[in-house]
Order: sequence, then C-alpha cells, then structure tokens
Amino acid sequence: MKTCLSILSFFFLLGLGAQEDVLKNLDSQSEKYEAIALKIWDWAEMGYQEVQSSALLQETLSEAGFQIEKGVAGIPTAFVAEYGSGSPIIGILGEYDALPGLSQKAVPQKEDAGGVAGHACGHHLFGTASAAAAIAVKDWLKARGGQGTIRFYGCPAEEGGSGKVYMTRAGLFDDLDVALHWHPGDRNDASASAALANKSAKFRFRGISAHAAGAPEKGRSALDGVEAMNAMVNMMREHIPEQARIHYVITDGGKAPNVVPDFAEVYYYARHNSRDVVIDIFDRMVKAAEGAALGTGTQMEYEMIGGTYELLPNVRLQQIVHKNLEAIGGVTYSPEEMQFATTISESLGEKNLQTEVASGVQPFKTVGKAYGSTDVGDVSFRVPTAGIRIATWVPGTPAHSWQAVAAGGTGIGTKGMMVAAKTLASTAMDLFSNPKAISEAKAEFLERLGPDFKYVPLLGDRAPALNYRE
Repeated sequence: MKTCLSILSFFFLLGLGAQEDVLKNLDSQSEKYEAIALKIWDWAEMGYQEVQSSALLQETLSEAGFQIEKGVAGIPTAFVAEYGSGSPIIGILGEYDALPGLSQKAVPQKEDAGGVAGHACGHHLFGTASAAAAIAVKDWLKARGGQGTIRFYGCPAEEGGSGKVYMTRAGLFDDLDVALHWHPGDRNDASASAALANKSAKFRFRGISAHAAGAPEKGRSALDGVEAMNAMVNMMREHIPEQARIHYVITDGGKAPNVVPDFAEVYYYARHNSRDVVIDIFDRMVKAAEGAALGTGTQMEYEMIGGTYELLPNVRLQQIVHKNLEAIGGVTYSPEEMQFATTISESLGEKNLQTEVASGVQPFKTVGKAYGSTDVGDVSFRVPTAGIRIATWVPGTPAHSWQAVAAGGTGIGTKGMMVAAKTLASTAMDLFSNPKAISEAKAEFLERLGPDFKYVPLLGDRAPALNYRE
C-alpha cells in the first residue's frame, strides 16, 4: 500500500509544474487545513502559552518533509521549519496566539464559550494558512528541482509579546531574501500597508499597607501611585502628536477597600508611526511614573514587555502580491454564511452588509495608513517584507471583538484562510521563478532603509517576556 502511495505521490509531483496545479491541490486539502485551524481556534492559547498550537503546526510541517528547529530565540513555542537548499530563501511568517477575555462560540450572538481567551485577531487562521502555503511551495520546489529554500517561521505572542522581535534580535531572518505574511481582516487588500511602532511596559508601585479606616496615616497607597501616574499621562495626551496613541489597563489595584494596597500595577502601551516619537513618549511616561511615586510616598519600578518598529513597506513586492490576490479573488458566502453574516452585521449596528468587500479585492495603493501595531515591523527592517489582509470576518467587523472570534470559527473564516494560503503560495512561486523581482525588492528595501540605519530593538536586551500574560 505504501509503495502504491509513493508512486502516486511521485506522479503527482511530476505534474505539479504549474502554479495552477499547486492551487488546485490546496483547494483539495481545504478540509484538512480547516480542521487544523479550528483545533487552534478551540484551544485559544495566549502568547507564549501556545504549546498545543505550536506542536500541531510543527507536526503538520514535519509530516510534509520540513526540518524543524524548536525553541528558537529562547522561546519554547517558537520554531523554524525549513525545506530545500540554497538561494533564494523565502520565509513565510505564521502566528497562533489568542487574546485574553474574548472566549466566544461560533454563533452570531455574544455567547461565552467558557474559556479564558479567544482568537479575536484570527491567528489560528494566520498560522494554518501560512503553513499550508509553505507546504504547497515545498511540493512545487520538489517537482521543479534546482535550488531554493522555503521556510515557515512559527511566531508566538504577536499580541503584545513581541515574539518576532526576539526572533529578529536572534538573527533568524538575516539570511532571508524575502519575508511574506498575511493577516485576517474584513476585506481583501494587498496594498502597501503601514503599522504603528509600539512600546509597552508594566509599571509596578509598592507602598505600605494599613487599615484604611483605623490607621490611614500609617499607609502609603500603591494604588494612589498608579492613579497619580494615570492622571499625569492623561494630561500629557494634550501635548503629544495627534497621531500618537496611549492605552493602559490597571492589572492590579489592590484586594479590599479597607486595606491600603501595598502593591498596584498598570500596563501601558505607547504608539506612533515613528519609533523615535514612541521612544520620546515612553520616556515621558516613565517620568510621570517617577513623579507619581515621589508624590505618593511609594516606590516604582517598570518592566519592558514589548517594543516593535513601524512597518517598512516594499511596493515592488506588494505589486506581486496584489497581482496574485486579484487572480485568486475573494470569498463567496453560502446561504447559511450569508444569514450568519447578516446577524453579525446587525450586532455591529451596520445597516447594509457589503458582501462585495469580502468577495472583491481593494484597489492597490502605494501608501498605507497605520492603525495598529505588529512585530512584523522589526522583520521588515531586516529583510524585504510583504503582506496581505484577507476577509475572514464579516465586513465591518473590528479586530479584537467577539464578532471576529465567532466568524473565525466558521466557514467565513476558513474560506478566507485558503485565499490567503493560495495568494502566499503563488507569490512565493513567482519570486522563486523571477530573481530579478527579488533584486528589485532588495534595491527598494535598501533605499528606504537608508545608508546609516542600524537595527536596535526597542525592548533592549531583556529576555523574552514569557510570563507577560500571567
């Protein structure tokens, strides 16, 4: 039986010379990849805790013939899977971490699934589609012969944990010719995109506990330190560039009202489309924290949690991605999916469900506007990088919402996932076949980088923040 299967595989690979064959083969395996994605969706493991999710993707790639290097960059759930030899070397990035507090069933109304996290950014689809694309390209390389290396990067903790920054710092992307990635969204777009640089930290205040009524004069409230810092940072908002963003959440404010808290913690993000501005804003936040501690008689220390660069676009690469996305097209809903999407759209207050956004492709733009942040930014400053957004959510759905989690557990999500897999695979094959395009992308990359650029990670030399979700 094994001999027969080997012969069949041999003749299949012989016929895998055209990109059309690769895409048809991906379509034929859509149920397999859907099952993988939905397992990861169900596990919903948060950053640096993605033990099962990482293992499943490693197993999938190993069975397909990839060599696996586990635990790279000092991160247990990070890995690199490689097939082939020689140049060019093309990498495909994959993510698989979930977000805390967004457990949700795959139904069109808010209904807790009973977990502690949910895939509200669609990384279960991200990692699976990228693995599927890498495997498809591997099959094509094997049939084609010649030199070339395809790599899959298992990248944990994108959501605030800066997993790729540690991987970048460790030099794991330095020998790549091109890096490709994608991200779930509510539309299909391969334009040159942008992302905000980001610095984050947990500020910890320590005071003196006392009875809040019986001996308040004996206490020094750590929570007062947090609230004083928050007040000063909120006043600071008036005096920073309007494109900047500051967010915070109090992660520990004490345990009982009648006890003066001797410990309190607040978790902050600072963002802007220039890392230099982010560094300045963050330094001012530290000064506010120091002043808050001085004024409240408490002690303060902070721990850097994450730090990411803005995204460096590469128009030459994006043009190739856009061409392939247009050829593949978007997502068509079944009648059941249309009913699901309509209910989701109504929950968002949308009056008209614009399904053409999911089924079509956005016009190509050479300049993008930054909204969120991604640790892909650091990768893009080490190697020419291109990405896409694919409609895996109902049009109008914001990321980090229960509606995004819900759609990601249905065919709406997994159909978009396969569009992403085919687009990434087609782009990688184009690049392997066209060394000139890689040279043009590298020339643009070096021009945008500038002659004096030196990569310095925003999170410094700290070890990976493996417990940042605890």
